[in-house]
Amino acid sequence: MHVTHLSLADFRSYARVEVPLDPGVTSFVGANGQGKTNLVEAVGYLATLASHRVSSDAPLVRVGAERAVIRAAVTQGERSQLVELELNPGRANRARINRSSQVRPRDVVGIVRSVLFAPEDLALVKGDPGDRRRFLDELVTARSPRMAAVRSDYDRVLKQRNTLLKSAALARRHGGAKAGADLSTLDVWDQHLAQVGAELLAQRMELIATLMPLTDKAYESLAPGGGPITLEYRSSARGPESAEVEPRSREELYGELIAALGEARKQEIERGVTLVGPHRDELVLKLGRLPAKGYASHGESWSYALALRLASYDLLRSEGNEPVLVLDDVFAELDARRRERLAELVAPGEQVLVTAAVDDDVPGVLSGVRYAVSEGEVARA
Repeated sequence: MHVTHLSLADFRSYARVEVPLDPGVTSFVGANGQGKTNLVEAVGYLATLASHRVSSDAPLVRVGAERAVIRAAVTQGERSQLVELELNPGRANRARINRSSQVRPRDVVGIVRSVLFAPEDLALVKGDPGDRRRFLDELVTARSPRMAAVRSDYDRVLKQRNTLLKSAALARRHGGAKAGADLSTLDVWDQHLAQVGAELLAQRMELIATLMPLTDKAYESLAPGGGPITLEYRSSARGPESAEVEPRSREELYGELIAALGEARKQEIERGVTLVGPHRDELVLKLGRLPAKGYASHGESWSYALALRLASYDLLRSEGNEPVLVLDDVFAELDARRRERLAELVAPGEQVLVTAAVDDDVPGVLSGVRYAVSEGEVARA
């Protein structure tokens, strides 16, 4: 799979830009702040419906514009599709496929698949649990686009359940009789949360079991003799000391979530927030016997983050739809050995998009088409 044309309107710094793309390696070279990362960010947004740089859509719309449009022509084998997303901060985003009538934005997930390497990836190792949960969920969705709907359903149920808990907590603090009425539907929301949560948990655990050997192999390629590495899942339903590496059935997970929600109910009502579920879980990355977070050196942390991305790429490629590889200003962050090794590993990709501040930051093995990016202009070099 590769993108053959990228078109942006009022996206980030671009009023309008048209970029034809070829299979193989394409590099965007320009000084910082010239707009090269904006191009690959748009490709990543089509794949995940999220930016790797910001948590909301508002910064993606050019200053002074009401909306932004990302449009890409995509080819997979003999099939070509045109996918379009219109970003409307404060309102619902809109999507089109092959210029047809509007579809839901989540319906475009899976048309473009990408694996993105960026300086922000260091947060996979050193950052908060939310960074690692997002990594898992984006990869789960890339493997199975239907999971976009499951994730959306889980967020909706969680929001409604939290609203109920907050209302009950407020009523209880003020001694109102309304607290009992507010809680009358909590059992129903527990069932909804456990049902959707069990599906998400099962997918995460199956992913971890599949991803771990691939990550260990990738880490060995980047840092020979530096492992082994282990990925452990810690479920809020089992407690902070749980450590799971094998998948379990949805039925078992559902029952466990229902029981844990029951046990946590008193505390949840007091605090007005849901304390059990996939949104509270943690992926623990271990290097040897120790957690990578807090113990791994800077170089080891970089190798671990890169290994997770390489493993993601290998997994998606093995399942029949090779993703676009995006390397956003990564090589400047690496020492010479890691730089050359990473370049050798990704060079055979069907489509590789690279951003760099200067030509010398792009390893020679990644020769291919080069674009110069300057003051919002993108010109083939």
